[in-house]
Formats: sequence, C-alpha cells, structure tokens
Amino acid sequence: MRLLTAKAIKDCDLEEWKKDALYTFEEKMENTEKPFPCIPATQGHALDHFRYGFVAELRKESSANNLAQLLTEYSQVYRTIGNYTSLIVFYETSSQLLSVKQYEQEFWGQLNNITEMDLKDWPSHIPVDPHDSLWEFCFHGEQYFMFCGTPAHQNRQSRYFPYFMLAITPRLVLENFHSSPIHANKIKSKIRKRLKNYDSIPIHPDLNTYGKQDNYEWKQYFLHDDDTTLSKCPFHRFINKFKK
Repeated sequence: MRLLTAKAIKDCDLEEWKKDALYTFEEKMENTEKPFPCIPATQGHALDHFRYGFVAELRKESSANNLAQLLTEYSQVYRTIGNYTSLIVFYETSSQLLSVKQYEQEFWGQLNNITEMDLKDWPSHIPVDPHDSLWEFCFHGEQYFMFCGTPAHQNRQSRYFPYFMLAITPRLVLENFHSSPIHANKIKSKIRKRLKNYDSIPIHPDLNTYGKQDNYEWKQYFLHDDDTTLSKCPFHRFINKFKK
C-alpha cells in the first residue's frame, strides 16, 4: 500500500472508482454553496496537506491489512506534511449497500482488526478503557481521531459519502488547532453553525471536546443517522483486562 497526494492520484493510471472517490471528495470539500462544516478539513484540503489511500471492500480479509499498512506509513511521515494533515481512506464499495448499523459494525471491526496488527505498544499516557474521557484510538504509537462516512447516512449529510471512508487526524494536529483557545472557539462556533445548515437533523449530542469529563472520543467516530448512540464501546484491544 502507498500514500498518495491528490495530484498523484490524478496523474496515475488508477481504477476508475479511485479517481471518482477523489473527485467526489474534492467536490464536497470545495462546495461554496453548501460549505462542508469542518473548516480545518477544508483548509487541509486546500493546502494539499491530506494524504490518500485506497482499501479493498470492507468485508474482504485484505481490507484491514490494507488499512494497517497505510496507517503505519502515515504515522511515520505525518509530522513532515503540514499543520492540517489527515489521512483520507476510501474503500472500494459494493453496489449492495449496507445499513448504518451494519457499516458501524464493520467500522469497529476494522479498528479491532488493525489494532491486532499494531507493532507498537499502546501509549502509556493514554487510558486503555474507552470509557475514560482521555481515551482515544492509537496506532503505531500515535493518537488519532477517527471520522467515518458511509453511503447509508441520509439525515446527517456531514457523515455521508458514496464510498465508505475514513478521515484519520493525528492528535498533534488537533492540539495545534486548540493552542489558541479564542481562535479555536470561534472556529468551533462556525463549524456548529455550518452543521445546522448541512444536516437535516440537530447536531448529535455526542459531539464534544477531548479532555472534558463528559466527553468520549469513541462515540464521535461513527455518528448514527439520528440522535441515538451505543452504550458500550466495541473496541476490544484490552477487553480481557476489564474482565478480571
């Protein structure tokens, strides 16, 4: 697997679905009539700070292996790319679409599978219990915020994409964003305003800020297409510790 820039994708002789995924994503990021809510994401796209990767269909055994390879490579280079970098991963998506619930199960299946392939230890300063407010997904010794978009989301268009996709953002990028609290709060206010205009339902109650006592990162990775949420995190890396 390899990381690609947007230019490389356009210049390479790739399968049609891969180019279509990129072009569709660019349209979403560049739409001025209906601006995408996450302003830092649109900045990352405009500055060419994103790196892209393509993965086999969700239910193929090779998909998690593909993702683990991409995220390992990205973990090694992301600090050299730019302040707004994220890894954007597009999955080959079957015409037989799944439900939101099924995509959610597949999403957590991907995270559980790649964590088994992780060659580095879990960072010692990050709790292993997802129900701790300071927990977040880690891979290759790095902390990441995971964003999932699916073809099944309708009400929450901010989470809709015709291909199953992940946007993986390093915690370092988010820390840089929050380094100026006044500026960050202004941007977050604008993001929420955009969300209200972008989605046909209210902002999901699980959206919160990392580090707050009532915040749980895992609940924000895959938002339902309504205001419901899972009561228990499906991440299993340390599940045996909790059974003792």
